[in-house]
Amino acid sequence: TKRFDDAASILRTFARYERNGLMPNLFPEGKSEPMYNTADAALLFINCVWLYYKASGDEKMIEEMYPVMERIIDFYMNGTDYDIRMDSDGLITAGSGMDQVTWMDVRVGEILPTPRHGKPVEINAYWYNALRIMAECAWMLRRGAAEDPGIRYEAAAEQTKQSFTEKFWMEDKHCLKDVLSGTKADCQIRCNQIWAVSMPFTMLDPEKERQVTDTVFEKLYTPYGLRTLEEADPEFKPEYGGEVLKRDLAYHQGTVWVYPLGAYYLAYLKVNGYSESAKNEVRSQLEVLYSALREGCIGQLPEIYDGAVPVMSKGCFAQAWSVGEVLRVYEALEKN
Repeated sequence: TKRFDDAASILRTFARYERNGLMPNLFPEGKSEPMYNTADAALLFINCVWLYYKASGDEKMIEEMYPVMERIIDFYMNGTDYDIRMDSDGLITAGSGMDQVTWMDVRVGEILPTPRHGKPVEINAYWYNALRIMAECAWMLRRGAAEDPGIRYEAAAEQTKQSFTEKFWMEDKHCLKDVLSGTKADCQIRCNQIWAVSMPFTMLDPEKERQVTDTVFEKLYTPYGLRTLEEADPEFKPEYGGEVLKRDLAYHQGTVWVYPLGAYYLAYLKVNGYSESAKNEVRSQLEVLYSALREGCIGQLPEIYDGAVPVMSKGCFAQAWSVGEVLRVYEALEKN
């Protein structure tokens, strides 16, 4: 929306709160301290700086944010809080015990409804993307320097890519594992894999990206969002409702979330070469959301819907990332 001053202000606020290479999961109110139990926020911060630069051309912002971005990468490489660290294969492992550090972060007492300790697919998609962005920024800011760190970032990105393509791909299911943990959760079909296709820098070849996008459509897509788990999975929960425990157990176990729809449509446009037919298909599917703007909170998009029959909004009735991600799709339709 070209509000570059506002965007830069938001990025500077996050940069001030960076700690041990992590960004807050929850900002402080009053005298409370921020919470940092998230593995994706810092990597998405690097992505946001890059998206800001690509939209604004503001190279000075890259220079201003670069030291913070360097700290993030260094801490992820060498290890930081919540067992977030780069393993010997170049992939990021995160979480242990009762810590939930991906966006599927529900904990109910001593129950983890969606345990994803190990190497989550989207975290490693964000990691590769961040390494490639760092290489680009390093070349940009240190042109001609013999010790240019861009070489280091490119080497790390290549190792990540090789390990990712070798370890995450499931040939029989034509899609990616959700996590590498050595448990049954690894092969569950979830929406998290779509970010391995939609990020600015990605690791899969075009045919595998197409297969991932097709599988996500076949197994997880609804007009109002993506299911967090395929319906055929024995752990699938068809409804979100009832007491807190019942809601939490269903939150990421099939419940439809609006915000991953943005990544899906961006991936769909990408694998179809931004063709006119692809853009028309996306426009047609997005028309369904007009009804969502008139239900719940008028003019807004909600957080979630039931997994089986997603017809009535639930959870947060005006969800910022739901609105923002769909807005990015409209931007892509206009620019490409």
